[in-house]
Amino acid sequence: MIKNLLRFIIAVIFILSGFVKAVDLVGFSFKMVEYFSPSVFNMPFLEKFALVFSVIVVVLELFLGFMLLLKMKLRFTLSALIALCIFFGFLTFYSAYYNVVTDCGCFGDAIKFTPWESFIKDIVLLVGLIILFILYRKDFVKKDSYGAYSEKPKNNKLKSVFFGITGMMVFIMAQGIINEPIIDFRDYKVGTDLKAEKEKISKNQSVYKTFYSMKNTKTNEIIRVNQDDYVKESKYWEDGTPWKIEEGKNESVLVKEGYKSEIAKFKIEDPTGIDLTQEIINAPKAILVFSYHPKEVSTELLNKVETKVKSQKASMVYGVSTDPNTFKTIKNTMMDGTAIKTIARSNPFVLTLENGKIVDKQPAKNYVD
Repeated sequence: MIKNLLRFIIAVIFILSGFVKAVDLVGFSFKMVEYFSPSVFNMPFLEKFALVFSVIVVVLELFLGFMLLLKMKLRFTLSALIALCIFFGFLTFYSAYYNVVTDCGCFGDAIKFTPWESFIKDIVLLVGLIILFILYRKDFVKKDSYGAYSEKPKNNKLKSVFFGITGMMVFIMAQGIINEPIIDFRDYKVGTDLKAEKEKISKNQSVYKTFYSMKNTKTNEIIRVNQDDYVKESKYWEDGTPWKIEEGKNESVLVKEGYKSEIAKFKIEDPTGIDLTQEIINAPKAILVFSYHPKEVSTELLNKVETKVKSQKASMVYGVSTDPNTFKTIKNTMMDGTAIKTIARSNPFVLTLENGKIVDKQPAKNYVD
């Protein structure tokens, strides 16, 4: 009973993790690019294969998760999942210890984990899998391919279920790559009110306090002093004080977490740096054409998109990219490339706002068809 319950829980975790990433493979590939970047593992030559690696990881999670759930090839399944957990554990520990990737993307945009939470999750799963390996070791001697299931009719039924699920997941993954994710877990889903979200962020901001590392030049004593105590206590800053701030050792600490939303990064500027964000989200209707890699977009497609958006009679029409010379017949504006990728995965894509509310979001190639 216990081993079956544990097997079910672990299998479901892997299936959910794989499913969330399968829905948004392009988004997961962006996370892979972070790991390959010079600031992390310094393997930029692998960045162009990020989507391929993403597919491999997701397929492994899903297939192995379903195989564990259905008790298929238990020795192989458990061994492979243990190896996968060790690999993920290394990545999450590296991210947490060196603070280089702040979100591993384990559950995509559906559930956010801090690096240390991700590492702990991997360790718990690893321990659980090792326990399962021990509890099921007697089942490994069975000769049939499906562990405890030895009757032929059940084998055929399991095969049908397995291949049916495989077909469904292939469709979901292809949809996310070719168009946009079937299920949108991001903060920028259709129906989101950017204006309201901005107000929530403004009213409930995160609060940080600076802690100074203070060294007494006479006794060599070192203490940590928060910014409020530093201001109140004149002994730390008055003339002739032996207390000195140690440069480079000050720390900013979160003391109150505010409202968290990726929409905090929604900031659009013109090429001179003038902020147009409020103007755009207050407009009755604004159509924005985004591109995070403008050099990869065909001129023909951009021309078609520009022609169509200009014919829509919107209050505002802007092209938003990382290059001020991307668009030829609509006004160019600028936005951080990572923030653009957070909104939608297609390059380019068209976002339509009405009084700051997202009413439509689709790939540019679909928009012009």
